[in-house]
Order: sequence, then structure tokens, then C-alpha cells
Amino acid sequence: MNLTVSEGHRAALLQHLSCEVPTLFCGSFREDLTGTKDGQRGSANTFKAPDDGGMADRDPVPIPVEVRAKLAELELELSEGDITQKGYEKKRSKLIGAYFSQGPGVDPSTGQERRMPTTPSSSSRYRRRLSGSRDERYRSDVHTEAVQAALAKHRERKMAVPMPSKRRSLVVQNSMEAYTPPDTSSGSEGEGHGDEEEEGEGVDGEEEDGGGGGGGGGTSSSLEGGISMEHWISRAIHGTSSTTNTTSSTSSSSSTRSGSSGVARARLAEVLAQHVHISAHQHHLRLHHQHHQHHQRHKAENHSAPQPDVTGYTNNDRIQTEKTPSDGPLVQRQTPKYGNAELMETGDGVPVSSRVSAKIQQLVNTLKRPKRPPLREFFVDDFEELLEVQQPDPNLPKAEGSQMVAVQGEELGVVTNWPPCLEAALQRWGTISPKAPCLTTMDTNGKPLCQLTYGKLWTRSVRVAYNLMHKLGTKQEAVVRPGDRVALVFPNNDPASFMAAFYGCLLANVVPVPIEVPLTRKDAGSQQIGFLLGSCGVSAALTSDACHKGLPKSPTGEIPQFKGWPKLLWIVTDSKHLSKPPRDWFPDVKDANQETAYIEYKTCKDGGVLGVTVTRVAMLSHCQAITQACTYTEAETIVNVLDFKKDVGLWHAVLTSVMNMMHVISVPYALMKVNPLSWIQKVCQFKAKVACVKSRDMHWALVAHRDQRDINLSSLRMLVVADGANPWSISSCDAFLNVFQTKGLKSEVICPCASSPEALTVAIRRPLGEGSTPPARGILSMQGLSHGVIRVDSEEKLSVLTLQDVGHVMPGAEMCVVKLDGVPQLCQTDEIGELCVCTAATGTSYYGLTGMTKNSFEVVPVTNSGIPVSEFPFTRTGLLGFISASGLIYVAGKMEGLMVVGRRHHNADDIVATALAVEPMKFVYRGRIAVFSIEVLHDERIVVVAEQRPDSTEEDSFQWMSRVLQAIDGIHQVGVYCLALVPSNTLPKTPLGGIHLSETKQLFLEGALHPCNVLMCPHTCVTNLPKPRQKQPEIGPASVMVGNLVSGKRIAQASGRDLTQVEDNDQFLFLSEVLQWRAQSTPEHILYTLLNSRGATASSVTCLQLHKRAEKTAAMLAERGHLQDGDHIALVYPPGIDLIVAFYGCLYAGCVPVTVRPPHPQNISTTLPTVKMIVEVSRSACVMTTQVISKLLRSKEASAAVDVRTWPPILDTDELPKKKAPVLFKPSNPDMLAYLDFSVSTTGMLAGVKMSHTATSAFCRSIKLQCELYPSREVAICLDPYCGLGFVLWCLCSVYSGHQSILIPPSELEVNPSLWLWAVSHHKVRDTFCSYSVMELCTKGLGVQTDALKARGLDLSRVRTCVVVAEERPRTSLTQSFSKLFKDLGLHHRAVSTSFGCRVNLAVCLQLHRLGQSANQGTSGPDPTTVFVDMRALRHDRVRLVERGSPHSLPLMESGKILPGVRIIIANPETKGPMGESHLGEIWVQSGHNASGYFSVYGDEALHSDHFNSRLSFGDTQTVWARTGYLGFLRRTELTDASGERHDALYVVGALEEAMELRGMRYHPIDIETSVIRTHKSITECAVFTWTNLLVVVVELDGSEHEALDLVPLVTNAVLEEHYLIVGVVVVVDVGVIPINSRGEKQRMHLRDGFLADQLDPIYVAYNM
Repeated sequence: MNLTVSEGHRAALLQHLSCEVPTLFCGSFREDLTGTKDGQRGSANTFKAPDDGGMADRDPVPIPVEVRAKLAELELELSEGDITQKGYEKKRSKLIGAYFSQGPGVDPSTGQERRMPTTPSSSSRYRRRLSGSRDERYRSDVHTEAVQAALAKHRERKMAVPMPSKRRSLVVQNSMEAYTPPDTSSGSEGEGHGDEEEEGEGVDGEEEDGGGGGGGGGTSSSLEGGISMEHWISRAIHGTSSTTNTTSSTSSSSSTRSGSSGVARARLAEVLAQHVHISAHQHHLRLHHQHHQHHQRHKAENHSAPQPDVTGYTNNDRIQTEKTPSDGPLVQRQTPKYGNAELMETGDGVPVSSRVSAKIQQLVNTLKRPKRPPLREFFVDDFEELLEVQQPDPNLPKAEGSQMVAVQGEELGVVTNWPPCLEAALQRWGTISPKAPCLTTMDTNGKPLCQLTYGKLWTRSVRVAYNLMHKLGTKQEAVVRPGDRVALVFPNNDPASFMAAFYGCLLANVVPVPIEVPLTRKDAGSQQIGFLLGSCGVSAALTSDACHKGLPKSPTGEIPQFKGWPKLLWIVTDSKHLSKPPRDWFPDVKDANQETAYIEYKTCKDGGVLGVTVTRVAMLSHCQAITQACTYTEAETIVNVLDFKKDVGLWHAVLTSVMNMMHVISVPYALMKVNPLSWIQKVCQFKAKVACVKSRDMHWALVAHRDQRDINLSSLRMLVVADGANPWSISSCDAFLNVFQTKGLKSEVICPCASSPEALTVAIRRPLGEGSTPPARGILSMQGLSHGVIRVDSEEKLSVLTLQDVGHVMPGAEMCVVKLDGVPQLCQTDEIGELCVCTAATGTSYYGLTGMTKNSFEVVPVTNSGIPVSEFPFTRTGLLGFISASGLIYVAGKMEGLMVVGRRHHNADDIVATALAVEPMKFVYRGRIAVFSIEVLHDERIVVVAEQRPDSTEEDSFQWMSRVLQAIDGIHQVGVYCLALVPSNTLPKTPLGGIHLSETKQLFLEGALHPCNVLMCPHTCVTNLPKPRQKQPEIGPASVMVGNLVSGKRIAQASGRDLTQVEDNDQFLFLSEVLQWRAQSTPEHILYTLLNSRGATASSVTCLQLHKRAEKTAAMLAERGHLQDGDHIALVYPPGIDLIVAFYGCLYAGCVPVTVRPPHPQNISTTLPTVKMIVEVSRSACVMTTQVISKLLRSKEASAAVDVRTWPPILDTDELPKKKAPVLFKPSNPDMLAYLDFSVSTTGMLAGVKMSHTATSAFCRSIKLQCELYPSREVAICLDPYCGLGFVLWCLCSVYSGHQSILIPPSELEVNPSLWLWAVSHHKVRDTFCSYSVMELCTKGLGVQTDALKARGLDLSRVRTCVVVAEERPRTSLTQSFSKLFKDLGLHHRAVSTSFGCRVNLAVCLQLHRLGQSANQGTSGPDPTTVFVDMRALRHDRVRLVERGSPHSLPLMESGKILPGVRIIIANPETKGPMGESHLGEIWVQSGHNASGYFSVYGDEALHSDHFNSRLSFGDTQTVWARTGYLGFLRRTELTDASGERHDALYVVGALEEAMELRGMRYHPIDIETSVIRTHKSITECAVFTWTNLLVVVVELDGSEHEALDLVPLVTNAVLEEHYLIVGVVVVVDVGVIPINSRGEKQRMHLRDGFLADQLDPIYVAYNM
């Protein structure tokens, strides 16, 4: 690629960039592109202030020498981490502010430049830092180019991905923590030191983590690639989905032309400011507007007008800013104030213009471009939803080679002086060459800390062995016996103590188990280590004095027991703590045998820790094989940077070194952090022949090597790369060789090796002879690899993986490759499989796990014909790869990092590498990326988690995330399910600082990761959803009926008993007459008793008192109100007796009462508009209320909420006149209006229904019969008295039936939650009515107080029935919880039942039990039954009963017994035909107490006739029914009622208006909400609704705002798993935002309106892609 850029082209390019590249990148791009040909940015003496367009260079201003020196110093401080980026920018702008005029690129207020600064004097150094920052372990230039090209491919698919909205406090919290660099306090954690500010925080331990650590450095070739790479990126960005100028990359504010990130930030702040709005209840009810639309909405939602389908490809309704054909400036389309939101209409025709809806439209647009060909659509009539199973594609690559043959390594030569065991070798060197150096350790300054000779090692080991064999416990028995396991706990900087302890254990015939030092009681993975120690029966731990002092201590000075650990005896092995063995005592040194020598721990993919046992023979054989392969000779010097407690570090630097009397120079991790070049300096200083390193160490050396002049690596004959099997180590090796070849490093010296805990060293490249050519590399197609086959790819450079070999099979070993699944059958030669080895030098078992041992250590590979390859068993290595024709071994990944997505294999390391190749990388930490898969909906889904830098903005991070998604999609052809960014330094670490992968995954699944940014892409990843249901061609209702009859299904209809009985008061047609009759016949009988919050009687009223007060009220109306007969009067009273008096006063005066809930004094702005609206809509001629409320209605606060001048006359009834009305009104016709009942339905509609005198009397008679109400009875009522059954029970029933009502206002329960139950207990009430909100308040508020209440004498044993009054599906779980909770207080488990009413009929069902009564005593009927239905069938409007606990079962409780005089039929809401029992349909009702119609201001009759006068289209077409608007079904049960009739049970499933049509199926919000609430303990409430076919889930978070983003993946997973639906938007809000009406029902449509109008002030809004 040509790296020079002509001046003209550069100007054009800058112009192009200024238009096309999003703001946040402009600074860094332009600086790179304004450089001269050789990559330098101008001369060192002048500073050019880049202008906003980048077109004209300003006059150069000379900068004085001293300022340049200070700038260079500042640059150095930044590069070494002594100053934060923010501090650097501030100081730098102060220094250079005076030397150039303030152009548009400079913030005038501060004079600071608003983009990423760089100084000319150190630009080359800066460029080195940038390019050196790539994680070389995961890098190849080809791969980086591939990523850029993949990003560029997305150019055609112009789509704007909506950026999540975050509450300002969250953003502020993130930025407040912004300037705390990652914690570098602990010595063994891998946070990078200052010199790699860009590249290496925590880059160790990557071999455990698949995506854990990173190393690698800028090559000289990559250094020159700066401009071309940036140029690539800029080209790639132009038109990629996340960064086009469509919607200012995401924040949905419109201008994208600003030339600086400062403006972008200001704009972001402005957008966020728009988010911070008032509470959600403000828009509780739109005034006339909503009323106007009442009927349209009813029609629109009841008869679901088809909504736009977002799955098809359409090219209209783009919401992007359009570009003129010329390359001139952008022309902004005229858009409403939110920037890019075109006027859209909601499903019910309400125009919306807001940022939220714009984002949703963006989301819809992104989903309109299908990523895959549409599935073959065909109709599956059965509701068994079959998940889409991907059919194998015949064109996919398949293995074509012949079957492979097992490969033999060379013979393990027998050398005469090889010792019979390692202890013998140590004894030999310790006695014949006691002065020979064995180990030199370094301190953090690089000075030798301790020099251990073979003589010292031998004597110290003998002393340890003697003390182990002779140490006695408190009871004088041996603490450690031969064969026991002991833990070795030594820090990474003390190999000398470790070696002495390790060999001491071998000499004492004790099995050492080396583990990491537990730094805290809660280290990631520490608990699993504890389980391993427990399962190994470890009871003692050896440690050094220094380490022992550093362990956490309890206040008494003892080491506490770590979580999950067994009780340990800590033994300090320093010589001063051990007794000296007698002179004549020598340990018994036996030849190597089959006893266990040591146990090495291994962390599995799931986080579990296993112990691999290595026998003494295997240990010796392994050392011999390594010695032969590496041609080790006596007294060679070896530099070791690796962890000496396990793996390659242990095998080379502790075991093989002693066998060969080698000298080990140990470079601790702490020194590497301070001085990354230390290992190279030690190689030079000691003229070392061998060095054992990881890719990361080579990378760090690359970063720091420039400061060194006198490096000479010519002494090295072998550089062992321990993680050479990682596919991405090749780039580190290449880059290292490239730079250090000039320092004497020979190319044949680099020896990658492959190893695994089970098979020990699997293969190692032998040191080649001088000048011999290194073996060829494998350039393999990533597509082929994902299907498990090897395809050499030379043409398609985008997705290739370049592999280096790891040498030949080890001496004395045999190797083969077996298939990944099923029987261990040999692979074909061009197939990827798992490497297996057969040799004496491997582990022999997982300690104590025979089953797993058999699977891993006793594998018998077979040929195609089933013949075993060898008579000896093989050991699985856990490595994926193949063996070339020349016998070279290539490793392509690890079994642990393998993710199988849609039958294709992907390796976590490959995904990490692609993510790391996405530039710019300055938003996340290198080497702090974890990739793992989780199972959702029967397939694995890829999750990427990265640590975000504290100074990166929301937009920066989001852009980086969207580019990563595109890159992974382009290169691996796999979608990422979730990408999460967490704050820096918060991912759990392994002891060496890498990411603890399984712990990270566990936190993710538990919702405890606390990310600061999340991007979910379920729409692109989840391709195995069931096929959408297609509606059958319209089947006529007659066919349905015939079909039902043929299949033996009954037509679903039922009725309550007849209203035949006639009693004294039944002779009266009007309630006013009944009251007058009662005042005469039983004047002193108490009808009502009102309780206060303490449970005392606030007031009571007898029949006569009520009559007299009603007369006076009527007189006042006649006198002061000047009202006509039939005028409407709004009664605005608190719950109490005044309301009842006012109601009957209205009837006496011939007026029509309308009960209205008074405004809440503390929340007047949101509650008063509703009052005003009802008063206006009901056309009330006057308002009756108390003096207090009267003042409130005219108060200053009220005038801020409504126009108080337009109130009708307000009468306060506190002072009634003395005289009574001259004559009481008697209606001329019983069909006249008695009262109006206004209520807000669950869909948020205000609906008033008309109740005639006939209906009112019939209603009261029906309830009297059903509940057996007589004057001798007492009933406790804790309900709102303003509408529905609550009003009827509160105001009407006592007058009609004569029973005493004990009234408990629900608002009083907020003060005293136990009030209702105390009243029921104290008054010995047998029947009580309440709402779900009251029941919930008692369940939550009194849950822990039941014992205290019982002790105070609360007794519910007399309660026969407790009815919950509701207009919804019975809440089974709440009623069961209530029953269980108060069972101890005597509540009978069958006492709780439910009722059901709606707008057209205020009570359809009402169940009252008669516990313990026999039938002839007048029992009302059987218990309510609960059935379990198949939720999947319900989505298809079918009812299938299943067993309790079966998958997808949903419990449904009967809604109560059908009231007398009520008939019910189930009808198809579309065709209006009758339905069978096995179908879900709309509940239609016919009854004398049906309401007579909606009270409509505009007199729209269409709605009236449809809802109140419907007829069946087939069958009984004469009967007039009222449509309830609720879906349900009838079941004839086995139970019988008193008359011996079979009992018909009605089950209400949900409101038709709220049911959501998604993917051709009908979903009920409550089912999805129940699933969501179960996902996380912090979710207190949930509501769902749809918007343009997207599912929106709103959850209330009861917890810290930092938990908000944890909920997004959990919610998405739960809904996918349980309902096969993809969530489009997840909104996290505060507790109490979801509006709930007085009956405790969610107002989902209100919530939807509030969300679309940006009124929820959400904590976080995630738009799933």
C-alpha cells in the first residue's frame, strides 16, 4: 500500500473526512493525515493549528526551545503513566496556547484544543506508542487489514444503530471515576506499568483465559503503517452502520458537521439533559385529545389494524440526513425539534415526534435489512412450536483427505548418566558440585536477591523433608504421613523457597500441590482451589516466612479459613523455623516409580479446578524428553520469566534444570512490570543459552527496547515461547525477530512449544541448525476452520489465520488427531481435531475423578473400521490442530476456547484477536477482553466483555463496540450476541493478572458484572426461532361450530342461577325508595361504620341518619345549585360516609351523581387534571365536595395544573341546611340514568358507563343473592369507592340488602398496613372484599410480622371468604402467597377467591365460599379451581390443559362464580362466531345489570352499538350481548353446586386491547412480565408493550443505578428462552415509574405514551440490534 499522500489529495481527503467522519475521530485522523511524507507531523520548530476543515494551513508559529523541552517532558510523563490523559491535555494546552491564534478548532472559553493533542517535537515517539500498542499476541498485519476491509464492506449497508440512552447521573458517575487508573497495588496482578499506558494492563495468565491477556508489540513495518491504517479506518467508517452521519452516530441529535469532539460532548450533554424530565404520571390522561380518540383507539386496537412489518426489506422512511450529489456541504432535511425524528404515528394514529421514537425507527430501519435469506414460510397448524433447526448445507466444505496415521516421535535415547530419579540428581549435584549455581533470583531493581547453589538446595530440601517426616501434632501423632498431599503456597518472587519445599516433599515421599497465594478471602477462583485442596485431602500448607506474614489475618493473628478451603496447618519452611536433622539422617532416595510425584492444578472452562496427578516415572520421563528435545547440557544458563509453579516454567526451570545441573536466572513478574527489558538484559549479562518466555514478554520488550543500546542476544541458542500454540503468538515472534535480529538474535532460535496440563509438553520446535530455513506457515481459511476443515487460502485475504508450527512430536511419544465429537476416531488429513499423545511422560489422572480421568487419560483412538491405533491408551491434550505431511504440528486453538454457534466452530482467541484489530483502541484496555459463549435458546451465543478506559466517552465506546460487531461479522461470519464494556479494573483476575474467564461468565449470568455499556444483537444472532404463525384463510364461524360438534367439543356458554326470589325490598324499583323504606322500618339499624388509621370508629350512620342527611343534601342542591332534573353532579369526596350521603342526596334531588377520586394534595399537578377531565367529560353542572377539597380545587397549586376559572359551581357540604327538601324526586321511568361510572381502564382509556335504575337494582339483587347478604351480616370493605364493584359495594349494597358495611379506606393502609386485617379480626367479620393492591401491601408490609401480630391476638379464623375485586386475570401467585403467609393467623387456605368485572358489566363473576357449611345451609358453590394450560397453545388461541409443573405450563385460577342473572358465551373477536371449549375467545355477557352504554361527549354511536349491542354471526343471532373486551375460556368442571348442577368455571386470560400480536401469535403482557421479574432480585416490577412490532420491556430497578445494565442481557435471555421473542428495547426506570391504577392494575398504554414522549427519565434505554 502506498504510504505517501500528495498534498492535493491530502486536502481533498481532509475535506472528505470533515464531512464524512464522525466527530469523535476527527482529531486523531487529521493529525495523522496532516503529517509529511515520512510520517512526521511537520518540523519540530513550528506548530500548525489544524483548522476545522483541515483545508488551509495557518501561518506557522515558532515555539521556543524551552517550551519544546517542556512538551517533550510532558509527553514522556504521559507515556510512562505519571500523568493522566486529561492532565496532559490541560498542561499541554497551557504551554502552546499562546503560540497560535484561536481558530474554530479551539474552545474560546479555555483556549484549549478540543481534540486529541500531539506535540510535533515527539510525534515519532507518539506514533511509536500508538502502533506499539497493538496486542501482538493477537495481531498480524494481514489480520488488521482484514478487519479494516471487513469494516469497509459495511459501507453499502447504511444504517444508523441507535445508541443506548443513559441517565446523566450514570454518565457523571462513570466520568467521576474516570481518572483513577487501573489498580496496580498488588504485586502479582498484571496491570501494565506506565510505559505501556496503551498496551498491556493485566496481560498475564492468558493461557487460562482464552481472551485474557495480551502481548505483542509494534513491528518496524507496522510503525510506518500509521497513515495507511488510519486512512483505511476513515474509509471504513464512512458508511458503516454505527458511524455514518445518519444520526450523528447515535445520539439522535442532528448536526454531524461539528469538527471537534468537544462539540459532540456538548451535544451529548444537551441530549442527556432532554432526558431528565418530570415523573411519568404527568401525562396521566390527555384531556380532550384522548377522549376524541377514544373510539378510534378502541377500533384500532380491538380489530388490530395491520401494523408495519419490520422484517421485510423496504427502502422508504429513511431517517438519514441526505447528501447532495456534489461533494459539497450536507443539506439537512427539515426535521422536527428532536433532530432526526420524522413525524410518525403510533399504532392508534397519534402523531409522535420524539427522540425515543426516532431511535426506535432507527432500530426498525436496521432490522429491515435482513442478514440472511428469509426462511421458507409454511403454515404449521399445530401450536407445538418447532425451533428452526439449521439444515446442513451441501455446499459447505467437507474433509476430503485420506485417514491420518499416528505420528511417532524419535526414540527416547538412553544416556548413561541420566539419574534414576530427580531426587538422586539433586543428591548427586548437591554432594559432588555443591558450589555449582542452581538459581539466581532478582529483586524489583534487577539486582540479584538470592543465589542458590546445588549444595544449599540439597541441604535445605533435606531439612524440609526431615521436618515433614518428624513433625508431630498436638496429640503427638505425625502431621504429615508418606503419600499425603500438602499445599505449596509461595509468591511469584521466591522460587528458591519453592524449590526447597518441592524437593523436600519429594524426599519425604509427600505429594506437593503448588497453588497461588490467596491474597484476599474472596479471590476469583480461590474458592475452587479450596475445593481442590479439600478433595485432595490436603491438611497442611508449606509457605515462606515472608508469605506467611503477608497472608490475611484475623484479629487474633490467625490465618482465617478462606472461603471453600479445608482447615490447614501452615508450616513455614525457612531454615530458622525448622529443626536441623541429625548428622547421620539421610532421606531414602528410591528409583522413580508409579507413585504420585506432584499434583498440578488446572482451571476448566466452567471455572472448576482439577488436580492433574503426575507420577514419579512420568516426571522423570518428561524431563528426559525435554532434555533430549532441547539438547540441554550440564551447567547451561537458562533465563525463566514464566510462573515456576506450573506448566512450562515448572518443567524447565525447576525439574529439568536440576536433572541437568543447569543455572536458572528467575525474572519475577514484579520486575517485568517495572522493567520489561529485564529478561533480555539478564540474557546478555549471563550469556544465557536458553530463555523461557511468553508472547507478552516479547511484546513488552519490543515496547521498551529503544532505550537500550548494548543488547546482544547472540548467546541465545533457544528462545522457548511457552504459548507458541496460541494462533496469535506468531505475530509477536515475527515482530520480536524483526527488531532484535540486528541485536544478534538468530531466526532459528525461536522455538514455540505446545503444552497442556494433562499431556505436559505436547510438542516443541527444535533449535534449527545455522542458516537453515524455518518451516513454512499455514495460511488457512477461517471459513474452513469454522467447519473443522483445513483449506489453504491464498486469495481471500480477509478471513485467514496464519499459523506457525510448534515443532515435532516429543521424543518417545506417539501422536494422532481425533474427531471432536463422539467416538475418538482418527481425523482425515485435512480435518481439524483434538491432538492426543501416547507416552510415559503425561499426567495419569484427575485426582479423585475416575470418570473424567477415563475420558481424558485413557482414550483409545480407532480407525474408520474401528481398529484401535495402539495397544496403549492416549491422553487428550485439549488442543485443536492437525499434523502436516512433514510431521510438523500446528495448533489452531483450544478445546476450552471452542464455541459452537449454529454448527460452526469458533475459537475465543480468534474473536479476541479480531476485536483487538479494530482501531482506534484507545477506548478499551488491551489484554482485558474476555470472550465466552452462553447457551440461549438451544444454541451457543457469543459474549464479548472488555474493560473500558475511564476517559472514553459514551459515543467513543459505543462506536468502538459497533465496529467490533461489524468486524467479527465480516471476518468470522458470526454474530455477537452481547458486547459489554465494564469500568476499568473491575473484571475478576487470575493470580497473575489475566482475566478469570469463568468467573466473568458467572457474573454475567448472575447479573453482577455491572457493565457501563451494553450492546445486545439478538436480532442478528438468533436464527433458530420457531416459524411465524400464518393465519389460516378465513374459516366461517359455521364451520367452526360444526367442527366443534364433530370433535365432541361443547359450545362455550354458561349462566348463573335465575333472579327469581322476591323479598321485601325487591318490590322497590329505585334505591332511593329502598332507603326511605329502611329509614321507616329499621331506623336505628347501623348501615355503615367508617374506621380511621388506628382502627377506631371514625363515624357510623344508621338508616334514619342516612335518610335525613340525604334529604338535607337534596334541599341544599335545590336551594343553592338551581339544578334541573337529570343534571350531572361530580362528587369529589375522600372515601367515607360523606360520599354515600351525597350520592343519595343526588338521587333524592333527581340528579345523576358521578363519583370522582379527589386530587392528591402532595401530587396535585398529576392528579388534578384527571379530576378536571372527568368533570368536563361527564358535563357536570356542579361539584359537591368537602370544605378542604373545595379550597384545594381553587388553590394556587391547582391553578398551575388546570384552569381553575372554568370549574362549574363548587358546593361544600360540611354545613348542610337545617330544612329538608320539600318533595323527594321519584324517577318516572326505571330505565332513566341512576349514576355514571367513570374509570380509567388498564389500557389507559377514560371510559364512563351509564347505569340505569333497573340495572342498579338488578345488580344489587344479584350480589345479595350470590353473597347471601342480610341485615344481620357484617361485611368489611377495603376498596376504592369511585367506580366498578368497589363503588357498588361501598355505596349501594348495604342500603339494598340491609347488612352493616365496615368501611376501611385503602389509603389508610399506607399509614397502618395491618389496619384491614385488625378490623376483620376485631369485628369478627366473616366476609371481606379487597383489591390486589391491598393484598400486595399486606403481603409485602406484614410478611415478617405475622408472629408479632399473632402474639397481639390477631385472628383470621372466622373469615369464610375474602374476595379480591379486579378487572384482570386472577393473580394466582399473589393470592397463594397471601393465603400461605396468613395461614398461621388462622386464615383458611380456601378463603381467598376472586371476582371479575369490566366496563360493560361491573361484576360478571363473584365467588363466596361457605367453609364448613353443608349444601342445605345454602352453600354458594364449589371452591375455585386452578388449571394449568400450555402457554404455547394459548398463543395460538387454543386451550390445552397440562399437568402441574410441566414445561410451558401456566396456572390460571377461576375468576369466581357467575352471578345470578348473568349469561356468558365465548365468541371469536374477529368473526363474532361462537367458540368451542378448547378455544380462547372474547367473553360476551348478557345480564339485567349490564351498563346501558358509554357516556360519550361526542355521541359516537358506533362504539356504543358494538360494545353493548353485539349479536353472534351464527347460531343464536337474536340475543343481544355486551362485549367485555377480555379474552378467556369456559371449562365445565367435575364439581357440582348446591342444586346438583355441574359447575361451569370462567377463566379470564387478559384484555384483548393489551394482547400483543407478535410473529403471528397472541401474547399476554403479564406472562412476559412474570418471566422478566423472575430474572433478577432487583427487578421489582415490569411492564411490556409493543411499538411498530418491536417488543418494549420496561423494568423498575430497586437497587444501585450501576445494576441497570446487568438487567439488559438477563431480560433479553429470559424472554427468548421462555417466549421465543426477541426484545427490541429494554428500558430501566426507577421504582414507581410504571403507572398503576387504584385497583393495582398496570396502565401499560400510559407507560407507552410516556416512553414515546420521553417523560420516563429512564436510568438506561438499550436498543437491541
